[in-house]
Amino acid sequence: MTLTTRTHCATCQLRHLCMPTGLTAEQMTLIDQMMSARVKMARGQVLFRASGAFRSLFIVRTGFFKTTVASADGLSQVSGFYMGGELMGLDGIGAAQYACTAVALEDSEVCVLQMGELNGLARAIPQLQWHMQKIMSREIMRDHDLFFLLGSMRAEARVASFLLNLLTRLEVRGQASNAVHLRMTREEMGSYLGLTIETVSRTLSKLVRDGIIEVRLKDVSILHLPALQQLVSQAEVGKLKHHPHALTPLKRTLPREKAHAHVLM
Repeated sequence: MTLTTRTHCATCQLRHLCMPTGLTAEQMTLIDQMMSARVKMARGQVLFRASGAFRSLFIVRTGFFKTTVASADGLSQVSGFYMGGELMGLDGIGAAQYACTAVALEDSEVCVLQMGELNGLARAIPQLQWHMQKIMSREIMRDHDLFFLLGSMRAEARVASFLLNLLTRLEVRGQASNAVHLRMTREEMGSYLGLTIETVSRTLSKLVRDGIIEVRLKDVSILHLPALQQLVSQAEVGKLKHHPHALTPLKRTLPREKAHAHVLM
């Protein structure tokens, strides 16, 4: 882990994802001063650990991270994947300690937001407080979506949903294409989706045979986007048809990167 100089949000191409728009030059200067540092992470390095004391939030500037939690049987489960412009560490606000462990999946860089400074600045810049609440709400909704979409999905629909989610997030970052580079291993992907590595591999192979995707090592090209979307929509309709009042929980730990919206007051 290497500390670098302070970051300058005004010149960052991802600022529209993690900072509110319409800020004055003076407000941007205050936010720049709040960013205590940028931290460079080598692949495999741990940014923070579960049960560690919560002091900061982290914005991914470059690279890719996974978060993991310990399951009831003591095994490690992947609870989330984070790319540029996304915020990590929100799960530590409530209990003053992190609930998961964050690990860099490739050489990465994060911006560090000291929580004490963030609270003070949020009072001075109402747009910042509102934006942070929106981020928290988005994390909560992502949990809800995962429960709904993955609660009783078959493996094929889970993998399709995962690929579509990555595509959507990349598109928001200006990387509009029908290709995804998987930074995670098949095992990590399976841990996140509640599938074995063998099931993940078989499912990807089936999607290839069906002409929906093309796979070259970690590069996945979407050849038939409507067909991929249909796998998810059919699973969603089937869920409502057969289980209109309850969801069957997926046997995995969903991301806990969320907190109550009133904490930044």
